Amino acid sequence: MAKFELKLPKMGESVAEATITSWLKEVGDTIELDEAVLEIATDKVDSEVPSEVDGVLIEKFFNVDDIVQVGQTIAIIQTDKNDDDDDDVNVEEVSEAPSNESLIKEEKAAEFVSQSIAVAKETVASVVSSEDRFYSPLVKNIAKEEGVSQQELDNIVGTGIDNRVTKSDILNYIQNREGEAAASEIETPVVKAIQPEKVKSTPAPPVVSGEDEIIEMTRMGKIIAHHMVDSVQTSAHVQSFIEADVTKIWNWRNKVKEAFFKREGENLTFTPIFMEAVAKALRDFPMMNISLQGDTIVKKKNINLGMAASLADGNLIVPVIKNADQLNLVGMTKQVNDLANRARANQLKPDDVQGGTYTVTNVGTFGSIMGTPIINQPQVGILALGVIRKVPAVIETSEGDFIGIRYRMFLSHSYDHRVVNGALGGQFVKAVKDYLEAWDSNREI
Repeated sequence: MAKFELKLPKMGESVAEATITSWLKEVGDTIELDEAVLEIATDKVDSEVPSEVDGVLIEKFFNVDDIVQVGQTIAIIQTDKNDDDDDDVNVEEVSEAPSNESLIKEEKAAEFVSQSIAVAKETVASVVSSEDRFYSPLVKNIAKEEGVSQQELDNIVGTGIDNRVTKSDILNYIQNREGEAAASEIETPVVKAIQPEKVKSTPAPPVVSGEDEIIEMTRMGKIIAHHMVDSVQTSAHVQSFIEADVTKIWNWRNKVKEAFFKREGENLTFTPIFMEAVAKALRDFPMMNISLQGDTIVKKKNINLGMAASLADGNLIVPVIKNADQLNLVGMTKQVNDLANRARANQLKPDDVQGGTYTVTNVGTFGSIMGTPIINQPQVGILALGVIRKVPAVIETSEGDFIGIRYRMFLSHSYDHRVVNGALGGQFVKAVKDYLEAWDSNREI
């Protein structure tokens, strides 16, 4: 019998760890090749870890809610394959007794595996505080390295499952603690004397009546809430609004959508049309396709459009269309539909939600005419698409102005005023409008 180490696979350049959300197999269960063994979650997406072999699960090194590093062994699977199946040996050689040298090697190997298992179990078992509060090995290691006492750790407000302390929580605590320490060094004795003592406290329990219902936030809901608050505290949000006449697009889509579906097997929605216009505008205004890291501006070479998509539980996720400016309308449509469908089915991979340089969200899906979206850090802009409305409008012609029925929509552009001034923010969203209004009504699909 051979033993196979099931490791946490690499899930993208910026993903170094994942949280185990559930075990789909228990010790003693039979596992087939490519069958899912457990479910994991990163700060970006949920996914499954499949088995690379057929066999039986004989050892699990981590529990639900434990954090595992990429490349770390999660479990041991015993296979029917012998360790020497790949060796070219005859029957007589197999029947011979093993040599002393091979026995020594096997004993050392067995001892090494036993020690590894013991260390892993010890690591997992040592993550509970004196108050029976759960801490992941990663959080404990950070606390040890940064000199955070157990009492301080117990007072940190957690945003993870069951209010557990996440990596972001302890890093934010350390950063704030350092900031407070620096501030206290420059305070005068008089100021110190009148300052009330800061006391770390956990949030008060919700005040409810007997008819109220208490609903716990989901893991993803907590992550989104944390990111939104962090973005508002980080970026100087400012908005520009503009109205676009999309009558030509409306009529053109109605004319070609059936033929498009028959030929491509895809529904032609408005989203890929809008994404194409945004990609063109970003190419015209490359300083909107940047990120801000501290005091450093990173100008992105690729135009990777984030597309906010709704999940079944009501939360939003932002899969990314890579190199969007290089796609034609057919390619853009296929990308949009594929990412939206896999988002609804919870089948996105970590790479699908990484590398975005600018984000678009369609608030018109819910009937909103406009919105003030929050920037997706570390990007510097996000565009909200309002609902398309049939309205009376003034139409300018060479023969004079007259009133007509037009299809119009609002574009709401939020941008980071630390690096994007009003001129650039306004010019960019106007460029999107101009591309939409200049649509070719005779365009071939």
